[in-house]
Amino acid sequence: MVAGHSLGEFSALVVNKALSFEDGLKLVYARSMAMQKACEAEPSTMAAILGLDDKTVENVLSSIDDVVVPANYNSPGQLVISGSIKGIDIACEKLKEAGARRALPLKVGGAFHSPLMEPARIELAEAIKNTPFEKPVCPVYQNVNAKAVSDPDEIRSNLIKQLTSPVRWTQIVENMIADGVKSFVEVGPGNVLQGLVKKVNREVLTESAG
Repeated sequence: MVAGHSLGEFSALVVNKALSFEDGLKLVYARSMAMQKACEAEPSTMAAILGLDDKTVENVLSSIDDVVVPANYNSPGQLVISGSIKGIDIACEKLKEAGARRALPLKVGGAFHSPLMEPARIELAEAIKNTPFEKPVCPVYQNVNAKAVSDPDEIRSNLIKQLTSPVRWTQIVENMIADGVKSFVEVGPGNVLQGLVKKVNREVLTESAG
């Protein structure tokens, strides 16, 4: 089974042969161009919230009128939020008052995985719809629902939703472990995902193939 965090989901789909390498590259390019346009159209940002449980973060965000939503469920106690600049500022203050150990604004160009990426989602949807998807050799646990998916049409549909939906990485790791995974191999440079996996479950093995 495979999974990828945000952009990494495209790599995962190449690994399990749902996408060809060439089509994967084309979609990554289309995605980056669409997101750049959305960022330029409406300034927005993200912040990392450390030391609060997911439910508390969700409750605080739901009380804010500006656009601000959970974006990356990275691991227990680490949730990245995304939204308007004003919304993120308000959220950081409220979350610190609620007990967050840290609320760190991130140096990013936009509110990825939020409703503010809707123009990019619409643009990328066309590229995804025109790309052939094959039956994968193993399931992919997708960002939008954290579930194992093998149907090409369902993979395509979930990939279109990804830009405006949160990355449910914590839930993906939990579900993969529940389905029998005892060892995770991170493909690529660095060990960020290995660290996140260990924060979800210290018992599993992790290694790098970068």
